[in-house]
Amino acid sequence: MGIIKASRLIFDYIRRDEDDNIEEIDRAIDNLNVDIEKGSFVAILGHNGSGKSTFAKQINGILTPTEGTVWVSGMDTSDEEAIWEIRKKAGMVFQNPDNQIIGNVVEEDVGFGPENMGVPAPDIWKRVDESLEAVGMTAYRYKSPNRLSGGQKQRVAIAGVMAMRPECIILDEPTAMLDPNGRREVIKTVRELNRQEGITVLLITHYMEEVISADRVIVMDDGKLVMDGTPREIFSQVEKLKAYRLDVPQVTELAYELKQAGLDIPEGILSNEELMDCLLPMFKERFPQQVALT
Repeated sequence: MGIIKASRLIFDYIRRDEDDNIEEIDRAIDNLNVDIEKGSFVAILGHNGSGKSTFAKQINGILTPTEGTVWVSGMDTSDEEAIWEIRKKAGMVFQNPDNQIIGNVVEEDVGFGPENMGVPAPDIWKRVDESLEAVGMTAYRYKSPNRLSGGQKQRVAIAGVMAMRPECIILDEPTAMLDPNGRREVIKTVRELNRQEGITVLLITHYMEEVISADRVIVMDDGKLVMDGTPREIFSQVEKLKAYRLDVPQVTELAYELKQAGLDIPEGILSNEELMDCLLPMFKERFPQQVALT
């Protein structure tokens, strides 16, 4: 069993009337089975309403299964006595950092979680130092969060979760409210935490370019797991992704269109460098004189 495992997971949102009678049942997760390896970087994709955010909230017990089971480090999320330990193991970073940052000063906010856990004061400040260093925000430790950019605020939110020493961080569309520079800042930070600290990362996102370096990509649709593989395996299936109302990275889309036009290009191109490596030999073959002049 991996650090996170869901078995036959079903979750229904139930709406009731004033007399507590059921008016409507909306099935958000439908018989989901998934096992996530410790230390991996897993991206979860899906259009709005696919169930990906509902699954994220199952992992640290914000929601609990209607049917089936979710385990975190071997602990059942439906076990009320284990929920505190589960939330220590699996920290969550939400879409809007303003909903997660509560301190008037950056270092105070980062230390809030460990303080609530009863960590001794000297250890709290050690954790604050290490977490701010890990996300590249040490220089801002005495600043007010209100004076930070969106990307910087999100990195502070990640540091606050890190200071609680989780084994896994779940990021629910953490870059949705950021500009391109802010998105790059946050994703770079998350990748470094995964590679250098060995923290398991679950990244829920709408931005395809953010998942290219993930170890694994899971695609959800209508509450079900419909695709599962490496980024190259997933993005090689352009038409299938489009059928699930998802995009692909821009360079992957360009390579796909060139292949459809008759060029001999492999499927699943993920970077500009890969595409250029495919195109340059063709250019040299067709235009040798121009190549010689350069």
